[in-house]
Amino acid sequence: MKTRVAMMFGGKSVEHEVSIISGIQAIMSMDTDKYEVIPVYLTKNNEMYVGDEIGNIENYKDIKGLLSKSQRVIMVNEGNQVSLVQYPMKKLGKNLTIDIDIAFPIVHGTNVEDGALQGYLKTVGIPFVGCDVTASAVGMDKYVTKAVLKDNGIPVLDCLNFTTADYADIDTMIASVEKEIGYPVIVKPVNLGSSVGISVAKDKIELTKSIDDAFAYAKKVIIEHAITELREINCAVLGDENDAIASECEEPLHTKDILSYEDKYLSNNSKNGGSKGMASVSRKIPAELTPEKRKEVQDMAVKSFKKLGCNGVARIDFMIDEANGNLYFNEINTIPGSLSFYLWEPIGVPYKELLDRMIQLCLKRKREEDSLTFSFDTNILNQNSFSGAKGSKTGKLG
Repeated sequence: MKTRVAMMFGGKSVEHEVSIISGIQAIMSMDTDKYEVIPVYLTKNNEMYVGDEIGNIENYKDIKGLLSKSQRVIMVNEGNQVSLVQYPMKKLGKNLTIDIDIAFPIVHGTNVEDGALQGYLKTVGIPFVGCDVTASAVGMDKYVTKAVLKDNGIPVLDCLNFTTADYADIDTMIASVEKEIGYPVIVKPVNLGSSVGISVAKDKIELTKSIDDAFAYAKKVIIEHAITELREINCAVLGDENDAIASECEEPLHTKDILSYEDKYLSNNSKNGGSKGMASVSRKIPAELTPEKRKEVQDMAVKSFKKLGCNGVARIDFMIDEANGNLYFNEINTIPGSLSFYLWEPIGVPYKELLDRMIQLCLKRKREEDSLTFSFDTNILNQNSFSGAKGSKTGKLG
C-alpha cells in the first residue's frame, strides 16, 4: 500500500511564488511507485486547497480561476487518522475526505518555514518532513542562529540587532552602526530569505534607504560588516542532528554586491516555462575550491546543521573573505529553494532518491517520538483541597 503524502506549498509569505515552483518541482519528481502524492496549495491567507488542477504550474497564472475549480480543506485528526476534509462541510450529502499519512511542507519564509506551520502540523498530529518547530524557528531568525552557532565555535560575523523601537530614532541607530561597524555594511530583515529586503550600504544615505527597505518586510533587522572581497559558497546537508552528510559545493554568481532575488529567480527564466526556482540560478558546480577549503566548508555545514537540530535537507550559505581566506557561516535555509536537488545530483543522489530519504527521516523521527513518554497517570485533579480553592502552586487554583 502506498504512503499518502500531502505536498504543501505556497503560504502567507513574500516567497509565496517561489514556494509554488519548489513544491511542484518536487511533486513531479516523487517516486509514485512508493507514494501517492496529494498536492496541497496554501493561499496567501494560508487556506488549504486540493483538486485535480492544483499540481499544474500553468494554472498559477490565474490563481483566482484555479481556486474556483478547487476545494478548500482543513486538517482533522479523528481516531489517530489525519485527513484533509472539505470546508465548509455540507450539512447534507457526502463531504470530501482524503486520508493522509505524512505532510511534506515545501514552503519558504515567515509564517510557514519559521515553525508556525510546523507547530500546526505537530498539534494536528501528522508526521511532517523537515525541521521540527524549534529548528525551524531558530533557523529563520538570523540573529538567534548566529548566537547559537557562535556559542558552538562556528565563525559568524558580529552584528547589531535592531527593533522597530530603535527604528523610531534612526539617527541614533545609524550612529551606532557607524561607530560599532563602519562602512560598508549589509542590512537584512532578521527572518526572511530569497534575499528579500537585503542590501549593501556604503554611506549614510544608502544605509538610511537600506534600513527603510528592511523594516518594510520585518519588525527586526540585523546589520553586519559587508565583506569587500566576498566570495559566496553554498553547501546542502541531508540527515538529522545525529547523522548527516554534505552535498557538493556551489558558487552562485550575481550581478550586484550580493545575490539578489532577481539573480535567484528572474535572471534565467526559460522562454516558455518561466522561472525554475533556485535550480535556474547562474552558478559554478562544483565550486572552484581547494580540496582543503571544500572539506572545511562541508565539515562546517554538517556541524552547523547538527548544532541547530535540523532534519531533512537544509542549504547553508557561507562567505569567504578573499582578503584573508577566512570562512564564515552566513545563513541557513531550512527548506531551501528547489530543495537544493541540484547540489545532490552531482554526487550521485537523484532528486527522487533525495525526496525518499527526506520522507524516511520523517518516519525515523516519528518512531523516536513514539518511544518517548509525554504523559503519566496522576490523581492531581482528584484532590479535596480544590474545593473552594482559588489556586496556587501549593494546591489552590487562581
